[in-house]
Amino acid sequence: MIKDVWESIRRENLTLEKLAKTIDHSLVGPLVTDEQVREGCEIGKRYLTNSVFVKPYHVPLAVKLLRGTGVKVGTVVGFPHGCSTPQTKAFEARQAVEMGAEELDVVSNFAATLAGDYDLLREDIGAVVEASKGVIVKIILENCYLTREQKIKVCQIAEEMGADFVKTSTGFGTGGASVEDVRLMRETVSPKVGVKAAGGIRSLEKALEILEAGANRIGATATIKILESFKEYSGK
Repeated sequence: MIKDVWESIRRENLTLEKLAKTIDHSLVGPLVTDEQVREGCEIGKRYLTNSVFVKPYHVPLAVKLLRGTGVKVGTVVGFPHGCSTPQTKAFEARQAVEMGAEELDVVSNFAATLAGDYDLLREDIGAVVEASKGVIVKIILENCYLTREQKIKVCQIAEEMGADFVKTSTGFGTGGASVEDVRLMRETVSPKVGVKAAGGIRSLEKALEILEAGANRIGATATIKILESFKEYSGK
């Protein structure tokens, strides 16, 4: 296992700093408290992760705690079920940006996808992108509910409507990130669109496997475990 990890690290040309910048440290669970947000922001500052993701309610607190650190504040829109109206999602997105969020992870209306209503899906994604000018927008597919063809279609529509990333899952569905899904998403969107994986990434080995499959970003709660494991393997 150690040999496999080191081969993966060499292939990806990873350092601790580079790995940390692939991580959005996640604090979006329904029971996350103010104190846990404070602790999570300290983790983000200690390791200089790309961002700390919090619930919309916690955006002002996270902005205050992370100001001047270079660690972004991210939040979620339409979370976790994605079935709010496009107008509601646009309002959520606009308010989050006004409060200081720099990245938005938006749950697509996967009920519309399952129904084959791709016109509504375009409206859904387009409304948020339009309301979020200047910040990074990631569209969550919730792949555990979709067929291969549906995954491809949502990725294509997300890029068509101007999203910056497509994302595998919320972490609250029946399944999380898989290597197969990451590869499919990476192959479907152009290089200008990133791929984020989330759900079940709780070890350095899984994180490296997902990055090798083509992910640019990882959503994780096990940030300390992943990064401290890297330090153990590297001796730093």
